[in-house]
Amino acid sequence: MPQESAVVIATYSRRMRLRLASGHEVDARIKGKRLKPVCGDAVSVRPIPGETERLITSIRDRDNELTRPNLRGETDVLAANVEQLVVVAAATPDPDWYIVDRYLCAAENMNIPAVVVYNKSDLHRTDDEVEKALAEYERLGYAAVCVSAKTGDNFAELEALLADKIAIVVGQSGVGKSTIINRLTGARRQKTAAVSEKRGEGRHTTVNSVMLSLPGGGAVIDSPGVRDYAPALQSSMEVVRGFPEIGAAGSRCRFANCRHLREPGCAVKEAVADAAIDTRRYESYRRLLAITEKRG
Repeated sequence: MPQESAVVIATYSRRMRLRLASGHEVDARIKGKRLKPVCGDAVSVRPIPGETERLITSIRDRDNELTRPNLRGETDVLAANVEQLVVVAAATPDPDWYIVDRYLCAAENMNIPAVVVYNKSDLHRTDDEVEKALAEYERLGYAAVCVSAKTGDNFAELEALLADKIAIVVGQSGVGKSTIINRLTGARRQKTAAVSEKRGEGRHTTVNSVMLSLPGGGAVIDSPGVRDYAPALQSSMEVVRGFPEIGAAGSRCRFANCRHLREPGCAVKEAVADAAIDTRRYESYRRLLAITEKRG
């Protein structure tokens, strides 16, 4: 039976939505229990006699993976073949810059560019801490933009950054990822919910990952919101790779295997003391290193 090429554009547990090479969209299920396609995967499929669904028979080699460890100590793949990562923080819930840093670390290890978006700017919560954080990301070479999904402020800038790329939108629950995607795609296609007033935390509104086409070309993947995140890294070298400023300074350390914690002659610690490396970013590095080494 002939095989077709397709891209996974939505995941529903063991059910998938695919876009065929022809552009036609179909539903599909997975052959066997070992295959675990994710949004963005390129797959091979074949027709199922007497049915409109396709059967996914294999997953093609991935260019990259967005990962996280699960509670069993295994690695979950959240999306594949992504060309850009967009991490969203917001005026409410309070931004967790450590989570932002961890997503940026994931992007560095995926070898893709990243954009930091600060949403809900209409609430006038861009205080000194926010401005300092965004300025630091820009200094490191990341695009950083303040937007309001409610009013559309600065969306032209965001649209230009996303043009003709496959991007995944990530961040804490409640920061407005789905609302941002609704405005980018020009339709209320994603379910949204208000932030919980009782706990000040976002409610989870995106159960499955979905890839949506952008009017000007490219696409965005909406992913479930999180209350915490860390990439599933395999070594301390990958943590260093995720913080470019630490990797650059570390090349001047006395010891080649310096972990930049308590070692003598550490150029990273000297750079932190001299304010050449941001103190919070260094603390973010330390925290992620501890998580990675504990997992290993």
